[in-house]
Amino acid sequence: MTKEFTLNSKTAIVTGGGKGIGLAIALGLAKAGANVVVCSRTLPDLEGTSQEIEKMGRDSLAIVADVTKKEDIENLVVKTKERFGSIDVLVNNAATSYLRPLMKLREEGWDSIFDTNLKAVFLLSREAAKVMMEQKGGRIINITTVGAEKPEAGMGAYSASKAGLKMLTKSMALEWGRYNINVNAVGPGLTKTEFSKPLWSNPDMLKKISGGIPLGRIAEPGDIVGAVVFLASDAASYITSQSIYVSGGA
Repeated sequence: MTKEFTLNSKTAIVTGGGKGIGLAIALGLAKAGANVVVCSRTLPDLEGTSQEIEKMGRDSLAIVADVTKKEDIENLVVKTKERFGSIDVLVNNAATSYLRPLMKLREEGWDSIFDTNLKAVFLLSREAAKVMMEQKGGRIINITTVGAEKPEAGMGAYSASKAGLKMLTKSMALEWGRYNINVNAVGPGLTKTEFSKPLWSNPDMLKKISGGIPLGRIAEPGDIVGAVVFLASDAASYITSQSIYVSGGA
């Protein structure tokens, strides 16, 4: 791996890092050389991720945090800085959704989606950016979705929240670029995780979805990692405000 693509001596935070895409990203960042802090609301999954990272010879910290709660966000940032001295990369991966038509989605469901997918990213990114400003640089990578561009039935609130996240990415990039903070987004297509299991577990639906993807298959979590590592690396030092869609051409 060339020097521009390595993350040696960097510290990364990955939200929702205990499983699925977040797990794959955390391991990918560690493989590229970073020490990785993983957080989610459940400790057992996080401990497994941290153990895998440490087997690679990297340092890792597992922190239980609900990123919709300001006190948990502040604790996450403080503990990361205390342990590693810097926050070089933040990957906002934690997300939630409900497979519901808009007419059947309850108000509390709407609020839960927007609190996790948009408000939490705003709050955590702002706290991490304060540290990045002090250290004169950093990278923020938001995990969006192809649904930010193309709505799907039953996913209206989720798509709306991720479309909002795409614009929030651009706004943060605009305001924080002067501090050498690059802010970009990676938008996966349908990926084989527990999160999306209601879609891909149905063989007929999976066949229909795969048939509409030029590469002929849905993504595996590992397919998303390369774009994130690239944006976190020095190879992407002049890239900001962009969304990269990892969707097999969908």
